[in-house]
Amino acid sequence: MTSPNLAGRVAVVTGATRGIGYATALALAEAGAHVVATGRTQGGLEDLDDAIKAVGGAATLAPFDITDFEAIDRLGGALYQRFGKLDALVANAGQLGPVTPLGHVDPKDWDRTVAINLTANWRLIRSLDPLLRASDAGRAVFLTSGVVHKDRAYWGPYAVTKAGVEALARSYAAETKNHTPVRVMLANPGPLRTAMRARAMPGEDPATLRTPAEFAPKLVAMCAPEWTETGKLYDFPTDSVQSFRPPA
Repeated sequence: MTSPNLAGRVAVVTGATRGIGYATALALAEAGAHVVATGRTQGGLEDLDDAIKAVGGAATLAPFDITDFEAIDRLGGALYQRFGKLDALVANAGQLGPVTPLGHVDPKDWDRTVAINLTANWRLIRSLDPLLRASDAGRAVFLTSGVVHKDRAYWGPYAVTKAGVEALARSYAAETKNHTPVRVMLANPGPLRTAMRARAMPGEDPATLRTPAEFAPKLVAMCAPEWTETGKLYDFPTDSVQSFRPPA
């Protein structure tokens, strides 16, 4: 896939210290974007910064826990002061949460899974929407999962929060479809060689899985001005863009 030219564009990537977020941040930088990378660990962000510099790119590091909602608000203010706009958001940060019967989920674990996977994404929209609208082609991509559409036992907190993300992104897409430059997509990576997948499927051979680096160029393409689809789902396992159809 030919990478788009994102020179002069600013992109935020959440959960950028490893896995999909790390690979996407690096790919965006390689395409010319200035990457604003968020994550919990300073060391992980510094490793990413080194990799971005090695390919001739530039990054701004923003270390904070994605559940620090006031930090998300501060991020929006800082981006406005520095850039006056935001061209792309890749909302990648997430956690698997407890894999257990719903009746056994500890309320604290439930609340944290909802906060990370769902509420934080709404807070990102709340903080960054004005900046995306200030771009000539604001793009937002939210990560989802195929588990939303499967009846998989014991994955309730993850499935519920990702279903919420899908509704959130589709609502945002509908609100911005007309008379704004913003386009909103959902992206399902499918099974990838990540730490989250290893925790979810401990008996699986990681060598049989595709890598975040293979998926990242697809996300970069959705961050480009040339991307015009909105309110749809990109499915990496089938390499297809899918519309959401109401029930008959």
